[in-house]
Amino acid sequence: MRIIHLEQLEFIVEVAKTGSLTQAAKNCHVTLSAVSQSLSNLEAELGVTLFARSRNGATATVEGQAIVDKAVEVLQKLQELKQEAQLFTGIQRGELRMAAIPGPLSLLIHTIIRFKRDYPHIEMVMTEKSTREIMDDVLHHRADIGLIILYEDMLSKHGSLSFGKLLEGRMVVGVSKQSPLALRKSITPQQLMQLPIVLYKDDYLKFFIEQMEQDYGPFQIIFHTNNLVAIQKSVADNLAVTVGLDFSFNTQSQDSEIILLQLDMPGNQPFQLGWISSNESMLPAASQLFIKWLNHELQES
Repeated sequence: MRIIHLEQLEFIVEVAKTGSLTQAAKNCHVTLSAVSQSLSNLEAELGVTLFARSRNGATATVEGQAIVDKAVEVLQKLQELKQEAQLFTGIQRGELRMAAIPGPLSLLIHTIIRFKRDYPHIEMVMTEKSTREIMDDVLHHRADIGLIILYEDMLSKHGSLSFGKLLEGRMVVGVSKQSPLALRKSITPQQLMQLPIVLYKDDYLKFFIEQMEQDYGPFQIIFHTNNLVAIQKSVADNLAVTVGLDFSFNTQSQDSEIILLQLDMPGNQPFQLGWISSNESMLPAASQLFIKWLNHELQES
């Protein structure tokens, strides 16, 4: 069997689209005889008639339409392959606008620095916000990608968002090293109810606490804040405890003043840290590259 050339696939797709060998030749910037000869060679190679030709033009046969459909798929995959290669070759330029909930930026700081080192011409703008603010920024194109906790209740309301999974984790409780609780491995919701709690102001965390309160009753929430230093000081000074995502504490040193306890409760299922982007516009190349970079780095770690 002879090799089928990509230009032959391009020609038959164009003929099918225009219904004319003459117009296909013009669109492909070749001669009519080149298209006609290429089509005849392909029909001979495949052993089927691809087009019924007449004075009115060229119409795909049943067999021909099936071949044309396959040719379209091949050409689309080739285009995807070229775009994929372009992400990793040459000097990449552009802007990466990313918003993230607290935790991921600290957790991924080494990955971000390595990415910037390898792609110095990509300008990176990163902010920490709540889940709802991040989704709003992505939907209104103020951010290209967002790093949030993916949960079905919220994503189901936003069909205009694309998303992908990056990392799995769980909710934990942070207590002071001075607290008697620091000697424990875990804590139950009933025990947590007896303690003053300070929380980061985030929609997913609010949703999680509300679900627990439905099952166990009200908790002693002292305040919600976006000030991580205030939360850390309140816990370290043994004035309160906090509830948060386990990877949010991963950057703490071994001599940290905050000890993490597992939350011992039914339904404390793993959650997914993931990325979101808008369906309404094509994701910039810099953002596509960063997502691929993140996936690779997290799989290797």
